[in-house]
Amino acid sequence: MATFQEHKAWTRRFAGAVLLGLLPVPAVAERVPGVGPDDRRAPVAVSAAPWNSLVKVQSELGTRCTGALVGPGRVVTAAHCIIGPRTRKPVQASSLHVLFGYDRGQYRGHARVRAVLSGPGYDPERPLDGLPVDWAVLVLDGPVPAGVPVLPLDPAPSRGQALALGGYSQDRAQILMADTTCSLMGRNETAAGPLLVHDCDGTRGTSGGPLLVRRGDGWAVAGVNVAVVTGEGRRRNLAVPASSFAFAVK
Repeated sequence: MATFQEHKAWTRRFAGAVLLGLLPVPAVAERVPGVGPDDRRAPVAVSAAPWNSLVKVQSELGTRCTGALVGPGRVVTAAHCIIGPRTRKPVQASSLHVLFGYDRGQYRGHARVRAVLSGPGYDPERPLDGLPVDWAVLVLDGPVPAGVPVLPLDPAPSRGQALALGGYSQDRAQILMADTTCSLMGRNETAAGPLLVHDCDGTRGTSGGPLLVRRGDGWAVAGVNVAVVTGEGRRRNLAVPASSFAFAVK
């Protein structure tokens, strides 16, 4: 386990890191935290691949995030998305809802969750320290709509590789939006585990959204979006690599 000093040194390196949707955001020049001044996000069709594999995850306590179908009956999202805003503890699995094809209040399918597998050691009381384990795999208690493909994982994306990030952003929560013109800036090794650094536009609500890479004619999940880094005057957001949760989707 990493020491407090190791965590503190890592946090300084990413000064200004903010968990999407959970912590207050310092005043910065960006119009929306985690989104650049030109805002490259655009609406995408929830019926078209790979976007039809993305879901809206919400709890009966009001938390809302994004997720992706990455295994038979298994959806990956961010661990902080399943933390109760008042209790600061994980919500009961049965209170989580997964909506397929969500668009403006309508959705193609709905499933409840019967179990949650989360990053080992994730502590909601110290979310910045736990960024590298800020992932959760939801085991669905119901069928997936017909024709929704499982997105495979890509555990080893390359620096500079083209990416796409989709999600239900808090400022446009009723539609699925994506930045399809971003790339992987690098990989940071921390005492608590690795993190991917990318320049995709993403803000609150995009937590848990899949960081997508091309794989042949399709797409794969390289990671799960978990945080934005503010105060640097440019896009620099963070994701948990797929290699960290691959064991939980089998």
